[in-house]
Amino acid sequence: MAANSLDRAKQAVRTQVWDALTAADAVHDPSVHGRIPHFKGAEQAAARLAALPAWQRASVVKSVPDKAQLPVRARALEEGKTVYMAVPKLATPKPFYLLDPANLTVPPAEAAAGRTAAAIAPTVEVDALRPLDLIILGSVAVHRDGARIGKGAGYSDIEFALLTEAGLVTPETLVVTTVHALQVTDTPIPTTGHDVGVDLIVTPDETITCPNPHRPAGVDWSALTAEKIAAIPALAARQGV
Repeated sequence: MAANSLDRAKQAVRTQVWDALTAADAVHDPSVHGRIPHFKGAEQAAARLAALPAWQRASVVKSVPDKAQLPVRARALEEGKTVYMAVPKLATPKPFYLLDPANLTVPPAEAAAGRTAAAIAPTVEVDALRPLDLIILGSVAVHRDGARIGKGAGYSDIEFALLTEAGLVTPETLVVTTVHALQVTDTPIPTTGHDVGVDLIVTPDETITCPNPHRPAGVDWSALTAEKIAAIPALAARQGV
């Protein structure tokens, strides 16, 4: 599928899901279009995830900063797990916040919020992270085969590629997304080589194991513009820009 056709197909799936969530009054957002949905039931999805043995074994978690995954980040900190969270748009040379439960100066639920983390958490370089047991992604839509799409900016895929190249994502690292049931689509999601698939989909009422989700081996430089590389210091440094 040509790039433009693929983008249009992805956008059609996004719009379908955003419309369904809006019609069902299933989100907290005034308008969900253009966003990772802050879905109602996020706390229940986090609780369902926290009951899984893989979660209980995990000690190092990397999470997106979206509001829908705030309950997951808060629970991780409450349970003594180290949490890494990306700086918005990976725009700094040290592109991850380090939330260490042993060093928090505010309650975990507060520390897990993006703005608070930006104020209290130190930032670290990619190579300073510990190997990741669990990666939490936000999604606009996800298929039961593990294919997912975000809102289209591509930062989650770039993060994953950087972390993979640094040896921090292993075959044992579990990739999870927490979503509303309406975000689990039967419409096939077109993907490219740099799109990250998920191992597990967790909704408030269901845990879905995905067969053989795709994992990129590293950064797909051909998919990045010079402007995007220049705007993300961790990428620019790797290319010697």
